Amino acid sequence: MGIDDMVNKGKDLYEENKDKISEALGSEQAEGISDKILDGVSDFAKKVAPGAADKIDEVRDNVDNSIGHE
Repeated sequence: MGIDDMVNKGKDLYEENKDKISEALGSEQAEGISDKILDGVSDFAKKVAPGAADKIDEVRDNVDNSIGHE
């Protein structure tokens, strides 16, 4: 199986399950997990680039609004 075959299989699986995926991404569990991950990544990014803290927070909030239910 080549890379193209795997990509196509992934696309097919997504299309078959996109309603379930959308529901899972909007769940309370996804919200909690995403908050922990986003907090960790943004804290690390602020240590690496402290002058960009405001932009990092903005990006973090935009991503957070796309995942979970809050």
